[in-house]
Amino acid sequence: MTPIHLGQASSLPASPDAATLDYVPNPRAGTTYLVRFAVPEFTSLCPVTGQPDFAHLVIDYAPDATIVESKSLKLFLGAFRNHAAFHEDCTVGIGQRLFDEMAPQWLRIGGYWYPRGGIPIDVFWQSGPPPAGLWLPDQGVPPYRGRG
Repeated sequence: MTPIHLGQASSLPASPDAATLDYVPNPRAGTTYLVRFAVPEFTSLCPVTGQPDFAHLVIDYAPDATIVESKSLKLFLGAFRNHAAFHEDCTVGIGQRLFDEMAPQWLRIGGYWYPRGGIPIDVFWQSGPPPAGLWLPDQGVPPYRGRG
């Protein structure tokens, strides 16, 4: 489990599928706690028009044996800049990949997408019910209100 990105020069992967996520041992294994990554400038491409789509992602998880190394996560998420996919596919795909590879106790992702065509789309996925006793704060992203 030696990280390949940490402390190394790393290029942005050509695609999310080409990205390697690094996982390191959980320094507090056996303790139930929450890790949050807020990604306020996530971008991908519309699969129909090729125009950019923008989202504020919030990824929460309760680690088990490993945690995701943040530089590798940044590179993985950056690889979506030239990736064409619908909002639902991006949001759920990120959550499922992290859950499948890291095997945390629990994971959720909220994708708060900025409007295109006048309609904001929010996409939410979680792996199941959160562990008992987990402090689960609100994701802190207000519903889209336009200029109001």
